[in-house]
Amino acid sequence: MSERRLRILVVGASGTLGKAVAAELAQRHEVMAAGRNSGSIRIDLTDVQSIGHALKQAGELDAVISAAGNVTFAPLADFKPAPYGESLHTLGIADKLLGQVNLALAARDHLRGGGSITLTTGILSEQPIVAGSSASLVNGAVEAFVRAAAVEMPRGLRINVVSPTVLVEAMPAYAPFFRGYEPVTAARAALAYSRSVEGAQTGQIYKVF
Repeated sequence: MSERRLRILVVGASGTLGKAVAAELAQRHEVMAAGRNSGSIRIDLTDVQSIGHALKQAGELDAVISAAGNVTFAPLADFKPAPYGESLHTLGIADKLLGQVNLALAARDHLRGGGSITLTTGILSEQPIVAGSSASLVNGAVEAFVRAAAVEMPRGLRINVVSPTVLVEAMPAYAPFFRGYEPVTAARAALAYSRSVEGAQTGQIYKVF
């Protein structure tokens, strides 16, 4: 069976995970790299106009992948009741949560029929660590959104999320937070994105841990 060559936009393609995802899919498809400060297409997930401009620049697409998203890691004692803009949760909500949701909604209206959207969360949605409460909050919210959005996607569009554990490549920086966790390589995590883009399922959370 011959595979159709897809046009895929990878947001966060310069990161460790994004590079692996782009390399995995570029073996069979046309992949465009997008990022806040790098890539052929520039995109800021916290800016709705930037998202729209990036999709317009990319042209016709069969898949959009987000391998991006920032959150604040800090002890729970540092989080105080505060308005949205003053809360330590603001970064995670504005960037990894709302940014990915806005990307998905914009992609919904841009993708070719039968296309796919893949977002990224992480193991902290169900296996929390010290100083990771904001990441757990955001990851859980993104996963709930994907499950619900899959029910209403038009034109045969699919939406999934990949939830990897800590990456081998990131352990030099994150090992103190993830003692006892078995890391995976970025290349192994990238296979889940291939499964999302090239498979047939929707509303799935592909756990890589």
